[in-house]
Amino acid sequence: MTSAQVNALGTGLLAFLALWGTVLVPQLIVQRARFGRFLPGRIATTAALLCYACLTVAVVLLPLPGPNAHRLVQTIQLVPFQWITDVRTDRVAPGLWHSITTTAFEQMALNVLLFVPLGIFARMLWRRGLVGTTLLGFACSFAIELTQLTANWGTAPFQYRIFDVDDLITNTTGAALGWIAGAMLLALRASAVPAQTARREGIHLTQTR
Repeated sequence: MTSAQVNALGTGLLAFLALWGTVLVPQLIVQRARFGRFLPGRIATTAALLCYACLTVAVVLLPLPGPNAHRLVQTIQLVPFQWITDVRTDRVAPGLWHSITTTAFEQMALNVLLFVPLGIFARMLWRRGLVGTTLLGFACSFAIELTQLTANWGTAPFQYRIFDVDDLITNTTGAALGWIAGAMLLALRASAVPAQTARREGIHLTQTR
């Protein structure tokens, strides 16, 4: 991860804290009025969604180009799995370790990880299927790539991020992997409920004896 990406994450975190501070109080008021109590699960869910959205926007858009920023030599990359060639070019020697420590591999992995939370949310919160989640991941990734291709829809002085088909592939893969992770978490949670019920029944029977 580059220093620019770390700074972008810091900015995204600050934006999340500011936004959540604005949303939290109204949410608490509404919950108190509707349910007569606060719902920690819903509060945490709102925080997680806002945090993910803020961090994602920050990572894909920041840092914005300054007046002296260099323009891109290449603005569009349409070769699928070009990152594999880039890894082979960047590594200092053959071998797995030298491959996974290249910038090209790290960026590919980060692009996958970026959309894993989206897949988890789609499965656990919105109850989407694998196909629907994969399409959602592709649609969100394509929207990001279009934003980068159009220089933030004309609001930036020039295009400063590459439209990369590999980003579409890795982001979509990340969403699908997130869906699988979410499905596994739901399965674990479902299997834990009968075990807890059986344990409580066992305690109850012991007490009645």
